[in-house]
Amino acid sequence: MYHFYKKQRPEKEMIFGVRAVIEAIEAGIELEKILIRRDMSNDLSRELLSSLKGSTAPLQKVPSEKLNRITRKNHQGVIAFISPVVYQKIEDIIPVLYEEGKIPFIVALDGVTDVRNFGAIARTCECVGVDAMVIPVRGGATVNADAVKTSAGALLKIPVCREQNLSKTLQFLKNSGIKLIAATEKAADDYNEVDYTVPVAIVVGAEDVGISDENLRLCDESVKIPLWGTIESLNVAVAAGVIMCEAAVQRKLGRKLGK
Repeated sequence: MYHFYKKQRPEKEMIFGVRAVIEAIEAGIELEKILIRRDMSNDLSRELLSSLKGSTAPLQKVPSEKLNRITRKNHQGVIAFISPVVYQKIEDIIPVLYEEGKIPFIVALDGVTDVRNFGAIARTCECVGVDAMVIPVRGGATVNADAVKTSAGALLKIPVCREQNLSKTLQFLKNSGIKLIAATEKAADDYNEVDYTVPVAIVVGAEDVGISDENLRLCDESVKIPLWGTIESLNVAVAAGVIMCEAAVQRKLGRKLGK
């Protein structure tokens, strides 16, 4: 059981020591991330790197001082953080949704880094019936205790798919008959002018730069939320919530609003 409300991560949520981390990987324990001493180079470290092939856990090389600040125990230059969720594979989820006669409703996050935004988006996803969230291995917030707390536990209930290459995953969704809708202030269409009743994935971008150009080009449609105030943009979690709620209402009614 995880203590989500502690500011300092309990040591039982960590694994330290090269051999212990290798054994955890081989046992299939889901890891949030792995920190390794920057100058570490020995047979065990090479074995660790080899064991990580095929894993989605991000590896970060850090100075030894950072590891020492995390724990005073003998970490041997390696600390792994246990993920509070078991990540799933989007390529396994989509066929099952179709087989069950459902119309897939996916949300993909492209670079959302703030853990509070991430948790808030996850909470809305769970509330409006999103089938799965897709996040990148790198360049986004991770599913840690703070994210779970901010999501009010939603991250423990909704499938989360952590993907090595978000662009390839979006292409997979397109190939699976799912329409990609980008949420971007650069769009010409308002968010309530498109059809969400078909299989759909809403793509949400980073707080500062939005969706990457590569992923934006993959999207079938782009939508924006019209603003009438003096502030030029909404918080990303709020914007995502507005669009998801529109999608949920359309899907509940079985038709595009306004028609």
